[in-house]
Amino acid sequence: MPTRRAPITPPIPTDPVHCGILLLDKPLGLSSSAATQRVRHLLGKVRAGHIGSLDPLATGMLPICLGEATKIAGVVLDGRKCYSFTIALGGRSSTGDAEGDIIETASVPMLTDHSVRAAMKNFLGEQRQVPPMYSAIKQQGKALYKLARAGLTVERAPRRIEIFELACQAIRQDPAGTPAELDCRVVCGKGTYVRTLAEDLAVALCTVGRVTALRRDWVEPFTSAAMITLESLQQTLAAGLPPPLIDPSAALPGIPRLRLAAADSLRLSQGQRVACGELAAGLILVEDGEGRLLGLGECDGAGELRPKRLFTAPI
Repeated sequence: MPTRRAPITPPIPTDPVHCGILLLDKPLGLSSSAATQRVRHLLGKVRAGHIGSLDPLATGMLPICLGEATKIAGVVLDGRKCYSFTIALGGRSSTGDAEGDIIETASVPMLTDHSVRAAMKNFLGEQRQVPPMYSAIKQQGKALYKLARAGLTVERAPRRIEIFELACQAIRQDPAGTPAELDCRVVCGKGTYVRTLAEDLAVALCTVGRVTALRRDWVEPFTSAAMITLESLQQTLAAGLPPPLIDPSAALPGIPRLRLAAADSLRLSQGQRVACGELAAGLILVEDGEGRLLGLGECDGAGELRPKRLFTAPI
């Protein structure tokens, strides 16, 4: 007689308290990694990963994926980001911001709204940007900032970036021309370094400059979502309340969903392909028959879906 196989019990849903996206308002002076570790500590050392790094000088939105939500971090990273920043003109620093030593000075011409807007117009759209030495990009296995701290400068390949919006919100300048400050706002794509943008903009204005204040206002798709500070998170948890986590699927609003029957859900979880009808090729949010999120699948455009990034258990 053939051996009867025991029915496979669906996995227990992931604990919602430790699965989701926390929108942290990163404080000044902390690196993104240090801020993420503080969140992990407050939540009981849950697995966590941040989306897009912020310099210690920067404040603002740092999305932190917790638990199974870390599996979608790479997809969210591709979204647009908005920054508010201040450029101090007349002095360029070794790091491109207020943390470095001044290594070059220059006079600042008298600025007008018209001259600044004209210079900014040339930075809109797709372009190539050379990343700064003080960055986490690795070259031959070593982070560039470590080489920079050792006094080394190496050639960096330019990277494709895109600037969607760039505006000057205020000009502060004394009658002599120097010093001067610009308050700016930029909406940009993945991989853009605001410090480099500020330096390049200063050159376009016939001077030099550095970033003295930087805040990330939002990360797409969380353009109007509220952030929480470390202090408020600590108070929330101390009061016995759950952290304000966002459902992982809310981070991927443009990705179509597909609900699978139990048999197909099981096959997909075992690494097998399943039918997905006439869906277009690309990423798919996959749900089980009860509407719980299983993770990301990828449709080949020819009627088959393969697993891409599945959660250990449904959410």
